[in-house]
Amino acid sequence: MEKPILAAILSVSGTALNDKEKFLLEKSNPAGIALFGRNIQDKQQITKLINEIKTVIGRDDILIAIDQEGGRVRRLTPPHFRPYASHIDIGALPLNEAKRASELHAKLIATDLKELGINVNFAPCLDCYKDNTTQALKSRCLSDNPNTVSILGKIMVDTYIKNGIIPCIKHLPGHGAAISDPHLGLPEITLSIDELESELIPFRNCNYSPLAMTAHILINSIDNQNPLTQSTLGIKKLIREKIRFDGFLVSDAIDMHALKGTLEEKANLSINAGCDCINYSLGKTEELSELADKCPKLSDTGKQRLDKALQILHNNDEQADIETLSAEYTKLLSTISPYNDSYDATEVLHKLQSEE
Repeated sequence: MEKPILAAILSVSGTALNDKEKFLLEKSNPAGIALFGRNIQDKQQITKLINEIKTVIGRDDILIAIDQEGGRVRRLTPPHFRPYASHIDIGALPLNEAKRASELHAKLIATDLKELGINVNFAPCLDCYKDNTTQALKSRCLSDNPNTVSILGKIMVDTYIKNGIIPCIKHLPGHGAAISDPHLGLPEITLSIDELESELIPFRNCNYSPLAMTAHILINSIDNQNPLTQSTLGIKKLIREKIRFDGFLVSDAIDMHALKGTLEEKANLSINAGCDCINYSLGKTEELSELADKCPKLSDTGKQRLDKALQILHNNDEQADIETLSAEYTKLLSTISPYNDSYDATEVLHKLQSEE
């Protein structure tokens, strides 16, 4: 009999598993593990950590996820890994060049991830920025134009899938209208349902993505009591019906300050509202223990959606001269001035939490 899978993508504290983490991961059998800057030194170390995780949990099909968007939000950084442009820089190119840059961006990142044993990228971001979009998000958006975001985002999604990496579109149903950082508090969106329509366009056009991530936002016109991640009505009406996304739905990190309550409460509210799986990023051993005991197990529907996503791992695009592609990518991006961005919201949250 198969061991039930914890409806969680968990995280760990360092560059190798400690004994407590080994016990908790074996016990809980999570759907996946997300890697962050604190988990990464170099290629050899990451590969060893991933193999250790798979051995302890006892499954080869575990999701090994990372935020490798580009710009400030990338966990694999020089000198051991290639630099990658932010989404906003790619979108600033003329459209034909932006389309090629989007393909190269996803192809090169997919190559990096596969070499290490990482199989999920929490990307691309399909949010559309506005003049007052929070700096936690703006550089991570491809454009302020939903159609441009759709075109470039679709190229990235298709390229990741073609190259055997599971993409995760985010942040459903659109986060661009938020003027505050959900890592630090709950943004409130005052757009009407009609005004939200343009925000949904990129997600609807990429709704075949195997994974998607929710936004921690309060949308008053849909549910003025619950953050979208924990809103049964919001997930049903916007994500499952209007966007028509039927894949594996992951919450944004439940340790973000936008959500209130204990980890158990946040996990249960998110799963009960319609997320297939929660995402936990801080890697604290005592919190890992709480989730191992209290987080729900993956539902039958969630397991079916996960199994469908895992089929992508069998894909393998034709071999290419990666250094030639990398040089082309660098040349394309050299024609614009990079967006000035120094704010990595996830790392800011981790720093704040470590000081508490």
